[in-house]
Amino acid sequence: MTTSSDVIEDAPQANDSQGTTATGTALPSATLGGEQKRSVEQITLLLFIIVPFLALVAAVPLAWGWGVSWLDLGLLVFFYFLGCHGITIGFHRYFTHGSFKARRPLRIALAIAGSMAVEGPLVRWVADHRKHHRFSDAEGDPHSPWRFGETVPALMKGLWWAHIGWMFDEEQTPQDKYAPDLIKDRAIRTISRQFILWTAVSLALPALIGGLVTMSWWGAFTGFFWGSLVRVALLHHVTWSINSICHAVGKRPFRSRDRSGNVWWLAVLSCGESWHNLHHADPTSARHGVERGQLDSSARIIRWFERFGWAYDVRWPSRSRIDSRRNTGRDGSRRKRETAKAA
Repeated sequence: MTTSSDVIEDAPQANDSQGTTATGTALPSATLGGEQKRSVEQITLLLFIIVPFLALVAAVPLAWGWGVSWLDLGLLVFFYFLGCHGITIGFHRYFTHGSFKARRPLRIALAIAGSMAVEGPLVRWVADHRKHHRFSDAEGDPHSPWRFGETVPALMKGLWWAHIGWMFDEEQTPQDKYAPDLIKDRAIRTISRQFILWTAVSLALPALIGGLVTMSWWGAFTGFFWGSLVRVALLHHVTWSINSICHAVGKRPFRSRDRSGNVWWLAVLSCGESWHNLHHADPTSARHGVERGQLDSSARIIRWFERFGWAYDVRWPSRSRIDSRRNTGRDGSRRKRETAKAA
């Protein structure tokens, strides 16, 4: 585990500063567009930001007019939490931070589940997030809401940037610098390059299930609307809120060199990610919600993986480790509350 309370260990590096292998050849790209600004993945991501958002806007009046069936609601909830945990457990705690080790089948399953959240290629996601931790809320952070200053207008602009604008920045995070370990894994590199395929699968499955269960085109349409479009839009904005809201507001009971905060009302929908202050105080911890009553479904599922033998060397936070990171300064006196046992 890291010995620093506020920074992540540097990402595994390539064998030289140019991102080459031991034989001197350059690492292959893990995204179809490489480092190009207008890559196929970015154009696809833009499309599936706009379309699901429009569906989310239309959801309330449409639900009022035709209603939402239990099947549609079930599809929305199931695929939402499948993709959400794919991001939180897979892309974030496992691939980015190495909070645990996974058997090969679980490693592949997490890569696919995270890809079905439609948040971009795996290696791109990990590279961006590792860079975020290296420069959190400082110059170089890809998505800090404090990028433009601390005045109200600057913060409003910064919140928009942190929430969505940063994904279309001209500056791309170099994959070979921040995620060479993933690029070198052929299966993971392939899944990352198949982002468009997994996007199609993610969007098609709810429609297919809805159509087969109801044996109607209408069931397929409503399954697609609620289980695909509305689900993706909701998951997008909850995930992006961790970048924006959780770096602008929230309680900060733990020491970190940034402005990460705990936002309790996002905890369930974010699968435990909104206990963001502890995460930045101890990035490799497998559990983010460490206080009594802090729900963290991602940590619970990691515990199940561990009990089944699918995950091992899990970095559970100890009481002494948590207490050593508590904020005793002006922003919060040392808290005496009992720390909940990990997961």
